[in-house]
Amino acid sequence: MAHCGSSEPSAKAQAQPQQQPQQQQQQQQGSVDQSMKPVLFEIFGEIWTVQSRLGQGVSASVYRVSSGRATTAAVKEFQADTQGGDYGYHKERSVLEDIQGHKNIVTLYGVFTNHSCMGVTTRCLLLELLDVSVSELLVRGSSGTQGGRPQQGHSMWLLQHCARDILEALAFLHREGYVHADLKPRNILWSADDECFKVIDFGLSFKEGNQDVKYIQTDGYRAPEAELQNSLAQAGVEMEGDSGCTAAVDLWSLGIILLEMFSGIKLKDTVRSQEWKDNSAAIVDHIFASNSLVCPAIPVYHLRDLIKSMLLNNPKQRCTAETALLSPFFSIPFAPHIEDLVLLPSPVLRLLNLIDDSHLHNDEEYEDILEDMKEECQKYGSVVSLLIPKENPGKGQVFVEYANSSDSKEAQRLLTGRTFDGKFVVATFYPLSAYKRGYLYQTVQ
Repeated sequence: MAHCGSSEPSAKAQAQPQQQPQQQQQQQQGSVDQSMKPVLFEIFGEIWTVQSRLGQGVSASVYRVSSGRATTAAVKEFQADTQGGDYGYHKERSVLEDIQGHKNIVTLYGVFTNHSCMGVTTRCLLLELLDVSVSELLVRGSSGTQGGRPQQGHSMWLLQHCARDILEALAFLHREGYVHADLKPRNILWSADDECFKVIDFGLSFKEGNQDVKYIQTDGYRAPEAELQNSLAQAGVEMEGDSGCTAAVDLWSLGIILLEMFSGIKLKDTVRSQEWKDNSAAIVDHIFASNSLVCPAIPVYHLRDLIKSMLLNNPKQRCTAETALLSPFFSIPFAPHIEDLVLLPSPVLRLLNLIDDSHLHNDEEYEDILEDMKEECQKYGSVVSLLIPKENPGKGQVFVEYANSSDSKEAQRLLTGRTFDGKFVVATFYPLSAYKRGYLYQTVQ
């Protein structure tokens, strides 16, 4: 089934994606839909091919698309509105256009109308393509129960990184007068090339004091006041005056997300329980007490207090995004764990278990190794630089900087598990910012 479309310039986002490959996004809802026939979109006069469906909701589907120049992006196609309202499309478009330009909010490249050859017209957003979601990190990063011990969550480095990025996004959003109103793990995604987390999906967002959405937030991440409001709306009771929800609902959602990332446990049933309603602070304390054996005490206390300040039942007492960023938790330096470097793609690869110390001190052998490694790594993409430190930190590790994260991900996939000189290669990603500064972590747990 082929699609033919016409572009429609966006007021604030007329530019096409950058010419180098953008981030390749891991699928948020399972594997590629093998039954989906090839689909074409005509965007800005250029044909784009649908490579996979990334997600499907009630009102829209999201696709990974690529152009002939190997540029990749995401298309959010809204279901055809039989009544001609296209409310969801206009709503999300207007919010995105109003808040463009922040590094922790997904970039809107443009908008277009798609005319299918079946005679169906749909509205579409052309968006930045992102990577792994926090929802996937929660699934892939949990270590399960071992020896009777509870699941262990993510590292302090990852928690701090995610918390700071999303608080920065919320602080900006709230200053602009908006409430996201649907913050959840699936709506927070990692950008490999920008090396940060970004917020997506503004379909339920509204201007504070002018709420035009009756039902907000997702079960499990819904603030108490939103729960009450949704119940009243379902009963047909009209909200009076300015009694609608405020930006505080976003802080509640983030508090639950961070608690899940710390514990490695989905908390949907917990937050719906009567025990949580009676004394959520005691449950938070218990989660931290049972999971703090593997973490340094002071950062744990700071993180616990930060999360508790987001989960106060009274929205007026909850911390704001701006005050949360002042938490002492963000002043503590952490190094990433090896699991973090496997889960979060970047343009830089770090190859372990390859080179013996003896090879590092023979200049001729060392130069041969450099050439061999560069030749091998260039098979998977364009290599910008390659470094093999002779001394600690990073002694004997191979750092390969690719032109973009698409190449490094392909290299990581193909190199992992291969053998060189009888040794199994371990290939992880490595933070580009640290590599550029010459900061090589000595030990990664």
